[in-house]
Amino acid sequence: MANAVVEQNEIFLNGVYYPTTRPVRSTLASIYPAKVVIGDTTKDSNLRSSIISWADWRGGIGVNRMEGAGEVNRAWYSTCQLRYKNHLVLPGLTTATATPTHSRTNATIGAINTYADEIYAAWNGSVSEDAKIYKYSNDANSWSQVDTTADQVTDSVAFTDGLGNSYLVFAHYDSGGSNYTYYNGSSWTTAANGKDTKFLTTWDERLWGINHAGKLWYATAIGTEIDDAQLPTPAGSVTALFVARNAIGVPIIYAATTQGLFAHNADNAMWEATQMDFPIHPDNGKGTVKWRDSVYVSSGNGIYKYINGNNAAVITIMGPDRDDGLPSDRRGAIRHMAGSHNELLVGIDARAAPATIASTSLPYQWISHHGATVIEPTTGFSSILGYNDMGWEVKWQSGSSGIGFDAIHVSDAYDEYRVWWGHNTAVYFMDLPKDIINPSEVGDFSYATSGVHETPWFNAGQSEVDKLALKLRIEAQDLSANETVKVEYAVNYDDGTLYQMEDVPINSTAMASNAGGDGTSGTYTHTFGSKAGTAFRAIKFKITLNREDADTTGLEKLNTPDVVSLTLEYRKKIEAKWGHTVDIDLTNEYKGNVPRDLRSNLVSAIESTTLVEFTFRDDGGGTRNYYVDVVSAQGMEFTGHDERGSTTISVVEP
Repeated sequence: MANAVVEQNEIFLNGVYYPTTRPVRSTLASIYPAKVVIGDTTKDSNLRSSIISWADWRGGIGVNRMEGAGEVNRAWYSTCQLRYKNHLVLPGLTTATATPTHSRTNATIGAINTYADEIYAAWNGSVSEDAKIYKYSNDANSWSQVDTTADQVTDSVAFTDGLGNSYLVFAHYDSGGSNYTYYNGSSWTTAANGKDTKFLTTWDERLWGINHAGKLWYATAIGTEIDDAQLPTPAGSVTALFVARNAIGVPIIYAATTQGLFAHNADNAMWEATQMDFPIHPDNGKGTVKWRDSVYVSSGNGIYKYINGNNAAVITIMGPDRDDGLPSDRRGAIRHMAGSHNELLVGIDARAAPATIASTSLPYQWISHHGATVIEPTTGFSSILGYNDMGWEVKWQSGSSGIGFDAIHVSDAYDEYRVWWGHNTAVYFMDLPKDIINPSEVGDFSYATSGVHETPWFNAGQSEVDKLALKLRIEAQDLSANETVKVEYAVNYDDGTLYQMEDVPINSTAMASNAGGDGTSGTYTHTFGSKAGTAFRAIKFKITLNREDADTTGLEKLNTPDVVSLTLEYRKKIEAKWGHTVDIDLTNEYKGNVPRDLRSNLVSAIESTTLVEFTFRDDGGGTRNYYVDVVSAQGMEFTGHDERGSTTISVVEP
């Protein structure tokens, strides 16, 4: 039962009742949190509210919950373009090429390559079916069949021998056989000696291939294959064959396997294990590629950056599974990678649900192995992600779940710089910029019809403090009746409940009526809670960009709404804490305590190492019983044996 005060001019402190000489003076003792500006530090005019501004999107995706100002340029997930400061725009336009007529069952794209400035692709069927190779007509948007292989196409390479003869080579393998087929510009030929081939590369003016069992061969001229080194791994272990530099900077052949990376010793016709060794995993090394100065080795949903040189190897984790990873229905296994001028592009096959294992040592903690699957294979959305040494960006995402990702290839065929890939029995392409562009200055880049951007959850770095969202300002440009921006928000880690900022998406009409701009550009302001504000522990925003879908003139695809910045004004408020000042009368005996005892008990309260109970009310529920520190005491006392006097104390809730 809470203690109570029922007498006038009385308080209760630390188990003792004291008389007072005047009313208790109460003050609000809460220390109001200092204002914080995150993002644009010039947005600091209001002394009572804090600001977070999202205007730099270049940190990329992968942060679910922000930790400090260093992550203000990160997103949780976004299909918009994030490469530009002060520009959040639609993703690049994806074009689906016409699917050729074929009788393949469960068709997939085995490989895509460029030869003589034209694109070739192989359509695989089921295991018992052969593959058909087609050439693409860029003008007619059609594929014409040029050859048929006896097995499933697994890899492709363009090769020029020491005499200047150029070939397009396709490796094909299945359980019934293995070989390679080549094109010299006039005819297609399957190697006469039936050389087993699963993966291909070129080095030292020679064509190199490796079979399912890990046996390497080379040919200085097509049809003159010579056996070379045998991988010291079980059959089926090899997942990629490529060229990169060794420790002294000389280019050599590497083989990626389910057990790690092996380097080819050409002088002794043998394989040597590198520092990149892994726990066995079926997806280790798939799509491994050299890009710029490093080798990028995939493992499930993770990627290891391997820099080999100066007799030292440096391994870092930089895949899309770093930080907080990807949303559960966007995860999968990396099966293909390709380097472009600006980015490393990776294809994530969301049919293959990755699993995780517990580990305490780098680099193995992110490698999928025998753990539980993250997603059910039919629910994931395959995608292409791009990495530019700063962050990950979603370049493309499948519109249907449970459909895999087949192949990827970067080419300048037809005088167009593009990435090509296989998905859902078809080949797609997307134009790529050849340099870093400014969306405000480039008028011929094609954009998709929609894109979604999600910020991380933001709790102002203080989960213990109540926050109140006051205003949201979105600065945008290039709006019209059809180029629109919609903003929604969620609070307190509830992704399932989204609140829209306004009844309709922001367009040129809404921007003009909001008096924040000229209609096509400006600042749109939303006030939360009808000016009372919206309370939150954590808050996140979802921005949806749209443009006109109907491409009647061919110009709509060049338009995109452009979000310059998103600024949240919010207030932090801690729990109210009260302080009280009391004048205590120590001149007379009070409720059985003489002045000496009253003073002794008061000193005990002052010196207490724990909080002491204080009240001056009788409210029946103890709601105004405070646990306080005595922070100051000042009084008057008689001398000698006279213990009488008075003391003024201040007590404060911590």
